[in-house]
Amino acid sequence: MQSLFIVGLGNPGEKFKNTRHNAGFIVIDKFAEKNNFPNFVFSKKSNALISEEEFNSKKIILAKPQTFMNESGKTIKSLIQNSKFKIQNSVVVIHDDIDLPFGTIKIVKGRGSAGHKGVESIIKEIKTNDFIRIRIGIMPKTGKPKNPEDFVIKNFSKEEKRKLEGIIEKAVKIIETLVNEGLERTRNEYNK
Repeated sequence: MQSLFIVGLGNPGEKFKNTRHNAGFIVIDKFAEKNNFPNFVFSKKSNALISEEEFNSKKIILAKPQTFMNESGKTIKSLIQNSKFKIQNSVVVIHDDIDLPFGTIKIVKGRGSAGHKGVESIIKEIKTNDFIRIRIGIMPKTGKPKNPEDFVIKNFSKEEKRKLEGIIEKAVKIIETLVNEGLERTRNEYNK
């Protein structure tokens, strides 16, 4: 059975729960809830919250690293080593992206980190950028903030929250399409 390892990036703890940097956690939680995955359980070995389920004849492992964002790679390296995945076809990373306008979602593969510390950490630890990424845009209408590090750890604004549900639902559909129909079909449908 083919396996797929889907990672949502974020920061652990209540303080960061509804922040922009936790877009990956928020999306993966919604995907798990919609598709009746079991509750997330903490894996001490990989320092992540994990939920596993069979989905469309594939074994899907959902993971939320419990390191801080800029150390996400350590968890992902550990998870890959423990499960013997072929990285190229098996790893999907969902994360916020300050370079994309709020609400935009892009699916990419084999790209550099563009300064995203979590993605940078993953590439450094697993020594490749050959994995799929679902980038959730968080850049405000006014353009990229002067201090992105502060901006990303603040909660979504009231206006953003109103639109957030639709964006999360779209991201969940993208994951489902990716699992069911593969990368090319997903990119063709959603990268417009």
